[in-house]
Amino acid sequence: MESVPLVTTLTASLRFVIGVAAAVVATVAMDLVMARLPEGETPPFVAAGVLTDSAPQHAPDRLANVVHYIAGWLTGPLFVWMLLTSEGLVGGQSILATVLAAAVLYALMVGFFVFVVLPRSRLASVRTADIRRDWAISAAAYLLVLVPVVALGSRLV
Repeated sequence: MESVPLVTTLTASLRFVIGVAAAVVATVAMDLVMARLPEGETPPFVAAGVLTDSAPQHAPDRLANVVHYIAGWLTGPLFVWMLLTSEGLVGGQSILATVLAAAVLYALMVGFFVFVVLPRSRLASVRTADIRRDWAISAAAYLLVLVPVVALGSRLV
């Protein structure tokens, strides 16, 4: 049986650490974008409202922030897992693997919010289109920071 070099064994673990660090930076960038959009800061309150079975405007501020930051920080390691999986499918680190993982993650981020969370909210339906649009923009901004930071960090380890 052939032994795996220590560097290769640690590489996957280090990539998850990079994913968390990149997610913190990406979440801060996402916050900046969300603050500029008309409904940009609404999604965390929609999620908190769903969790507390209340209207978004009555959802606890602290819970909205916790949900937002924990989800943002955990999405980094999720991206790393998707990246490792796509690299396995396409035969190693490549732009194709990175784009594939990013596209799948974007679809999951937007799809989960739009098709699972938003329909369960106690929100006036006239606002949902704007909230969907602003969430899609915010998620794209998040990935525009996360993906290159993880990809560059992955090449360093």
